[in-house]
Amino acid sequence: MRAFDRPTFIDEHTLIDDFARQLDTLARDGALRNRRSVASACGPVVEVEGRVRLSFCSNDYLGLASHPALIEAAQQGAARYGVGAGASHLVSGHSIAHDALEAALAAFVGMPRALYFSTGYMANMGIIPALVGRHDAVFSDKLNHACLIDGAILSRAEHIRYPHADPHALEAALKASRAKRKLVVTDAVFSMDGDIAPLPEILAACERHGALLLIDDAHGFGVLGQGGRGSLNHFAIESDRVLYMGTLGKAAGVAGAFVAGHATLIEWLLQRARTAIFTTATPPLIAHTLLAALPLIEAADERRAHLRALIEKFRASLLATRWRLADSPTPIQPILVGGNQSALDLQAALDAQGLWVPAIRPPTVPAGQARLRVSLSAAHTDAHLDTLITALGSAAAP
Repeated sequence: MRAFDRPTFIDEHTLIDDFARQLDTLARDGALRNRRSVASACGPVVEVEGRVRLSFCSNDYLGLASHPALIEAAQQGAARYGVGAGASHLVSGHSIAHDALEAALAAFVGMPRALYFSTGYMANMGIIPALVGRHDAVFSDKLNHACLIDGAILSRAEHIRYPHADPHALEAALKASRAKRKLVVTDAVFSMDGDIAPLPEILAACERHGALLLIDDAHGFGVLGQGGRGSLNHFAIESDRVLYMGTLGKAAGVAGAFVAGHATLIEWLLQRARTAIFTTATPPLIAHTLLAALPLIEAADERRAHLRALIEKFRASLLATRWRLADSPTPIQPILVGGNQSALDLQAALDAQGLWVPAIRPPTVPAGQARLRVSLSAAHTDAHLDTLITALGSAAAP
């Protein structure tokens, strides 16, 4: 055996020590993440680590996660269907509750058919590789969520990233591509900046260059559009080349995700999306609960109006301070700080005053763009927001 053919054995302690050193580096760079255990229901006021805190962390935008009607629906669903599905959807785990939910979701967003997934991450990780592969191309906004990026990588298609929210750069990339099949993927509302993608212009570019368009509306569903129907409704978009993905654990208050679109495309995803095929189905009680959530979303105009008022008040109140906000019209209101440690220090200063506002650092956001991500909910009161504004004013003082 030649020397370079000999296998190299690495002691397991050396491997573990290497990971330990990398963890030390994360801690030194202010990039180490920590979980905090919540002891109460999701809401604007939570008990965490033995203390009551006013929370501006949750994506429960309409305040439905603890709604009595959804709690009752979950209890009824558990009593009727039990607490587990027992198998994947294509074996025996698919319930009449799942059927009813998919039909209701399709009708709600005005599309022919919908397919339910366990999570939004699993949805995008399944949708993209089912639609494109080798010799194809995925065109992705540079600030897309990690699940869209990972789905594009998993597909083995060429992955072309275009500048954030720039339909002209996208059009140039589409025009230059010789890929057999083209798929454009974008967040509708960007999860860390809160801005809204120029969807009509993006769709127009797709139409001119024969591309499909996958829209991830995780943070727009329930918040934007008539009756909370999302970003497509917000822009009055109708197109057979659009696949619309929405999550159901944010404004809908429960769990899971769905993709809606042309019946043929949805049937193809049912046949080929591995994250839908090869996983145990979500318990039917969740689908049963979500059926109760949809009418609550549709009837939540007062909640959405209150949420818009909170957003406007928050932005107006911080104009005269040193804090710099991103240009966001949505409940996601990032306070742009810059350095990792500065973001952690501001988080700690607010935490000391009983407020929980998470520091977001790379790689979730680009290097040098650490921030506090303020997430507003219709469940917040004006008094809750006043407390946050006052605390931020205090923290801004020299």
